[in-house]
Amino acid sequence: MGGTKKVTAAKQDKTQSSKDSKDSKKGRKDKGESGPRKAEVTVVVNEKEAMKIIQNSKVVTVHDLARQTGVKISAANAFLIDSTKKGLVKRVGGYSGHHIYQAVSS
Repeated sequence: MGGTKKVTAAKQDKTQSSKDSKDSKKGRKDKGESGPRKAEVTVVVNEKEAMKIIQNSKVVTVHDLARQTGVKISAANAFLIDSTKKGLVKRVGGYSGHHIYQAVSS
């Protein structure tokens, strides 16, 4: 014959009054608005270093480039896509977002 413990009248009054005082505070912030805003961080791949890595290897993936240059995968991916548009590298294989890139021979 279990169940929850019966709360005394005194405890009910205390919990009710503490809830009322919390809700009635003015100037209360929403959960998402508290704390200072974080600054945006922009990571740029060193183009000379990245092109040297690409030209010295037969093929390179986004993960290889990110690891060797010390940047995030998203930064390396953005660099490779931009370089493809500029004609510095070409996509030679891969599937489903895991592409393989190669330097364009001059």
